[in-house]
Amino acid sequence: MANSTGACPPLNITSNMQATTEKHQAATGHSHAQQQTGQLEVVYYTDPLCCWSWAFEPAWQQLLREYEGRISWRYCMGGLLADWKAYHDTMNAVSKPLQMGPLWMQARQVSGQPLNDRIWFLDPPASSYPACLAVKCAGLQSARAEHLYLYYARNAVMAAGRNIAKKAVLLEAAADLETAHPGTLDLQRFEADLQQDAALALFRQDLQEVSYRNITRFPTLVIHSAGKKSVMMTGYRPYEALAQLLAQL
Repeated sequence: MANSTGACPPLNITSNMQATTEKHQAATGHSHAQQQTGQLEVVYYTDPLCCWSWAFEPAWQQLLREYEGRISWRYCMGGLLADWKAYHDTMNAVSKPLQMGPLWMQARQVSGQPLNDRIWFLDPPASSYPACLAVKCAGLQSARAEHLYLYYARNAVMAAGRNIAKKAVLLEAAADLETAHPGTLDLQRFEADLQQDAALALFRQDLQEVSYRNITRFPTLVIHSAGKKSVMMTGYRPYEALAQLLAQL
């Protein structure tokens, strides 16, 4: 089911997205937007290299459509894979690249999302940190750019089997985004920001938040409802399960 061409499937961008998330960009990436009665606020802990986050993508996009005008959100990059020397996923018994392939196969079978597990045999990513940093670089330009870039980076590795630990691939994903959505991403600024401290500082803040919140699995959504308590959803869920959770708020 892998996408051999590398072309991104269409992505629906809800019209409220930029208005509801620019506040996050203007702050530090860690403050919550003001809520009104009946609104939902979501913190989405994820990582560009997380196969279960890619499996969750259709449900996430459906959530944004179904709650358009009633939801604000921000992304927090999890830093799933610093390097393979220190990585050990005890739940899935993964401690080296070749062991990641079967996990991607499972995610593909469960979700139906295209996942090219051959990358873990042919050109395994050494780290997810470069891609996390690239997402934060896109976020320096706009929340819309961050939202789209995360999708294009994921599609590059998950569907097209391109190694997003490599700068060239990250730049290609940015170019693909700008071709499909002209005016969204300044490519020269994006490349320059990859070498600057601003995005790195934001990524470090994300890592600190993940540690402080004890987020150990991705995707994780923390959902706040105005005037009510928060709920947390951890791990892949179909949209129906997410809708049931939201009905409790």
